[in-house]
Amino acid sequence: MNAAEEPRDIILLVDDSPESLSFLTEALERSGFSVLIATSGSSALSIVERITPDLILLDAVMPAMDGFETCMRLKSLSGVGQVPVIFMTGLTETEHVVRALEAGGVDYLTKPINVDELRARIRVHLANARSAQSARVALDAAGRHLLAVRGNGRIVWSTPQATRLVNAATGSDEGLDMVSARILAWMDARKTAAQMKDPSFTLETGGGATLSLSFLGSIGQDEHLFRLTSQTQASDGERLRQHFSLTARESEVLAWIAKGKSNRDIGEILGLSARTVNKHLEQIYVKLGVENRASAAVKAASILMQG
Repeated sequence: MNAAEEPRDIILLVDDSPESLSFLTEALERSGFSVLIATSGSSALSIVERITPDLILLDAVMPAMDGFETCMRLKSLSGVGQVPVIFMTGLTETEHVVRALEAGGVDYLTKPINVDELRARIRVHLANARSAQSARVALDAAGRHLLAVRGNGRIVWSTPQATRLVNAATGSDEGLDMVSARILAWMDARKTAAQMKDPSFTLETGGGATLSLSFLGSIGQDEHLFRLTSQTQASDGERLRQHFSLTARESEVLAWIAKGKSNRDIGEILGLSARTVNKHLEQIYVKLGVENRASAAVKAASILMQG
């Protein structure tokens, strides 16, 4: 594929001024971008329901719904949450800059817009967004139990493994809402307790499992990374490992078998293929001296019920 055939980055341009729209559209298209135009916040929200842009240029001052509210509503949409938003406005007071960043913007340009500066900033933020997306894909592929949240506790993204672990521990497909509320409470407490150094805390799921969450640090302006583990899974697995001389992974598989999980569920929770789960089961049967899954579950449960 030559340069002429490469797909163009899509810029959503949101501005109520016809003059600004005309000037910026021409400048962006000359720079090799495809441009979508919205003349209001509601129009922008309507467009992103059909097409996800690579970057959004947003005027801060618009009638009805201003740019700050528009940005917050855009960022609340799962498909648009990671799209960088650059504000454009004639407002230069610090309070407006802060408000733009708090609304979810990544940058701020003052009008009149300098095209060379605009082009440079767009390239930087597109590159940053791609790097962040690549990192998330890598984390997904690595099977890590990770999630990221905003300062308001809203979950921005989670790896599939983290979602499955939460749902398995809570017994609900809405488990991430419980995690979000617990993280927000921890972050609020952390703000008011300077002496609170421990980056880990727990969540009792009510389903017999305890989730442990560890704060790993901040990535970006308002994106905070957490790692999840199941304390029940870890403690049960350790007891089974020691009693039956299992490997760490075999003990994890057996612990979930004792909880009645199917091979498919276990594979999703642990980030394993069905074939790998079956291989672990073969070894588990040999070490436990049993011939089938039901017998392995009974033996494991008898150990776990001992306290």
